[in-house]
Amino acid sequence: MRIALATDAWSPQTNGVVRTLSVTVAELESAGHVVEVIEPTAFRTVPCPTYPEIRLAILPYRQLKRRLDRFAPDAVHVATEGPIGLATRRWCRRSGQPFTTSYHTQFPEYVRARAPVPVAITYAHLRRFHGAASRTLVATPSMLRQLQERGFRNLGLWTRGVDTSLFRPRPKDTQLALPRPLWLYFGRVAVEKGIEDFLELDVPGTKLVVGGGPAEEELRARYPDAVFMGFRYGEALAALVAEADVFVFPSRTDTFGLVLLEAMACGVPVAAYPVTGPIDVVENGVTGVLDRDLRRAALAALALDPAACRAYALKYTWGAATRQFLQQLAT
Repeated sequence: MRIALATDAWSPQTNGVVRTLSVTVAELESAGHVVEVIEPTAFRTVPCPTYPEIRLAILPYRQLKRRLDRFAPDAVHVATEGPIGLATRRWCRRSGQPFTTSYHTQFPEYVRARAPVPVAITYAHLRRFHGAASRTLVATPSMLRQLQERGFRNLGLWTRGVDTSLFRPRPKDTQLALPRPLWLYFGRVAVEKGIEDFLELDVPGTKLVVGGGPAEEELRARYPDAVFMGFRYGEALAALVAEADVFVFPSRTDTFGLVLLEAMACGVPVAAYPVTGPIDVVENGVTGVLDRDLRRAALAALALDPAACRAYALKYTWGAATRQFLQQLAT
């Protein structure tokens, strides 16, 4: 099958959306499909306001149209709601090509965290955007129900996977001479991730932050007792994750939380709020603890069995996730 994948999120961005899409493309190509990825580096771009690491394509339609006309896809998937996603949606509607979309980010809540924009306005825009799709794919049952309550229709599930050969248990105390317990946050360092809830925790040991983002400089200055490691990738990232005693996930706005699986695959239990994402991905009391009191969740998670975390993560494969994605494409 010839599949066009349109996304405003792509390398060199580092986040769960990019990881999901890049692995999915690799899985599709290994299965013999031909994938045309339409992403920002092919266009003139400007930095996204308040988030300069993200580049937004400027007026991409004409160039995008030429590429899609030439590629002649059997199926089109629009992964994001930015300029490239909008232009691809426009091409599909004008050419009569059915397409699917996916909902990776609770965008209304992200916008509200940065600007006084009512979530109802942003949700109305997103309903219009996704309403033209044959199906909108979401990562968890709770996210599906939440969008249904917001008036979204034609929703389907597309789960996630984890590379369990990379993210695996390893001996601890091999890299970091830091007081334990070692509490880890890894991911984007941004206001919508709720990272201050993690940094404010009154817990013994050391709080470790792996990743970067627009809030990193400010938070480094405000929380000098936390250890900020910056970005890590591949084996270096996985080894740091495996060093942790508990992975603390303070986000209330994620649709899945791929990092949850990556931590559990390393045998590291999770502490999180009982919200969309963790309530579907974490087995409460077995692979993590979900509690509205994040400190209580973190301390309780210390007692959980690392082997149970690993066993649970092994159920999630990228091959199965990609087959689920393929089954729902519109052709």
